[in-house]
Amino acid sequence: MAEAYENVLIQRQEMKHLALFLLSAVLLLAACKGQQTAPDTTQKADTLPLMVMQIRKCARLYTAEYKVHKIITHADDVKLNGSFMRQKFNVTLPMSHRKVAIPMDATLKASVDFSTFSKNNVVKRGDKIEIILPDPKVELTATRINHEQIKRHVSMFRSNFTDKELAAYEQQGRNDIVKTIPQLGIIEMARQSAANILVPIITHLGYAEENITITFRKNFTATDMPQLMDVRR
Repeated sequence: MAEAYENVLIQRQEMKHLALFLLSAVLLLAACKGQQTAPDTTQKADTLPLMVMQIRKCARLYTAEYKVHKIITHADDVKLNGSFMRQKFNVTLPMSHRKVAIPMDATLKASVDFSTFSKNNVVKRGDKIEIILPDPKVELTATRINHEQIKRHVSMFRSNFTDKELAAYEQQGRNDIVKTIPQLGIIEMARQSAANILVPIITHLGYAEENITITFRKNFTATDMPQLMDVRR
């Protein structure tokens, strides 16, 4: 009887230890699950304000540079027009032709100013995120005329080109360069350069690179250039 009683006590103690072991295992598993989920929720909640703060630190970012070589040309003749015996005439006077070719080198720089960047520039759709860049600014930072390479032909009955006339032709050349900016690709270069800088910032905050889109608010055309230009003489 004593041996049987001792076996019962041993079995009860073993069952008690087993129950305590199982209870401890359940509590430990629950604790691990809680530790895994809590940080993820906090990180997602803080992503947008941190992203805006990091992007605003970029301030005014020069993103593209383009060098342009242009030959400005002008030609004119002296014409005589009027009427004789009710007949109108328009005659080019002989030896009155003149022409000029002015070589111009210009430097264009595009920049994006992130100082006013805000959450309104960010569009989130599930795991995808779109960054709408502030409008770019394009500067005609430098123009240079090599006066030694200016070519001109002036007929004997014509006066030479004046400095005022040459200055007007040079200004026309600058205006022509501004009009061609959309075709030069400098706006797209600015967007791509901005993307190269912003994408690593955004991926560091947990977004997959393939889910990130960097855009401007629209495709800019020649009619938009006056608003985007910052011309320096």
